[in-house]
Amino acid sequence: MKIKDLPDSSKPRERFLKHGPEVLSDAELFAIILRTGVVGENVIEMSNHLISKFGLLTNLFDSSLKEIQDIKGIGQNKAMQILAIAELGKRYDQEKNSIKKITCAEDVFKLFHNDFKNKKQEHFSILLLNTQNNIIKKEPLTIGILNASVIHPREVFKPAIKNSCNKIILVHNHPSGDPIPSEEDLEITRKMIEVGEELDIKVLDHVIIGGDKWWSWKDK
Repeated sequence: MKIKDLPDSSKPRERFLKHGPEVLSDAELFAIILRTGVVGENVIEMSNHLISKFGLLTNLFDSSLKEIQDIKGIGQNKAMQILAIAELGKRYDQEKNSIKKITCAEDVFKLFHNDFKNKKQEHFSILLLNTQNNIIKKEPLTIGILNASVIHPREVFKPAIKNSCNKIILVHNHPSGDPIPSEEDLEITRKMIEVGEELDIKVLDHVIIGGDKWWSWKDK
């Protein structure tokens, strides 16, 4: 049945206007965003199909453009709409729970947890700080297997020099969910601390995030 043939009490837009977005199901909210279905399947049915395919919204929002386009009726434009909503949600969450000053490793974990959540590869970033440990910016550096040959001091300290900051924190994730450092992780940390001392840029910590846990060089 086409959406226009449904009674007003079952139409997502009418229900939204009358009761607000909180009463709508996930499929109804997607129906408002995606607007149109395909031949033989209205937009609510297509949205239900989309949700059931991925199981959880987190799985859907962490999927690639191609994976979403594999769903019947979801072309490139609709897939981009879905991922745009996911990205806005992440940014909203970051702003709402924003941390302006780093006081401990847990602050770093909270700042990067959503960035690294469900990532299938290692992501290495640095956090630039001023003299009061206030955040200047997050700087992503590499994606992929982390080793000393990939993480070069020149690339690590270049953003710090460019932004005139004198403190940095190294941050990366372990997709396995286990934040315990490898020997390579420890070697990279020691190397960056030594180079930082020569450049008068202090490496305050190296925080490794695995799932909902973290490991801190400074704490350990």
